[in-house]
Amino acid sequence: MHPTEIPRKYVDWVIRRRGRLNIFERLDLARTALLVIDMQNGFLIPGYSPLEVPGLAAIVPNINRLARTCREHGVLVVWTQQTYTEEWRSWFRNFASPDMRDRIVAETAVGAHGFAIHESLDVAPGDLRVVKRRSSAFTPGASDLHERLQDAGRDILIVTGTLSNVCCEATARDAMLMNYDTVFVSDANGARSDEEHVATLVNMLQFFADVRTTDEVEQLVGASASDA
Repeated sequence: MHPTEIPRKYVDWVIRRRGRLNIFERLDLARTALLVIDMQNGFLIPGYSPLEVPGLAAIVPNINRLARTCREHGVLVVWTQQTYTEEWRSWFRNFASPDMRDRIVAETAVGAHGFAIHESLDVAPGDLRVVKRRSSAFTPGASDLHERLQDAGRDILIVTGTLSNVCCEATARDAMLMNYDTVFVSDANGARSDEEHVATLVNMLQFFADVRTTDEVEQLVGASASDA
């Protein structure tokens, strides 16, 4: 699992600016959703796809813990699934060779094995599933996540999944910019390297989210439920 400690100079800077490290003392659970981003076969199965994130299975127990805890306390659980298509022209033209992009498009097509959420994830019948077509689920036209969250009265997000520095960071950034209160779970997000993961935690802490561990989020949800 990636390290989760943020270099002290960034922690000190955040405390100087806002007067404290953590943002939220309590969450309104009826307005909260746990967002699990792209925990699909293509990213999780070793050797299956060029999308593989080595070591990603290490965060699965934490995501499953959070999903169970959140359901117990009325927090909506949402699973996104990434699909790459030719319609995303800027990615399709510029960020993969022809052979590589053809493989990625095929493996993430809706209904393909690589598109499916991995069997190790604790998905329940009452959870929401959202197909997304861009790194951020909130990019216009990327998905109907925003509309479904609004319909459910949810404007507080707990963000987990992969890649920490791509889809998770992009979605969390946009969420904050769209006035969602956002929590980013430091040991329930995964990237391809420790350096990329920690860089995302630094960005999240400074500008976009309350960065917490799985244990801390469970405690926060439990305390919020006790106060309700």
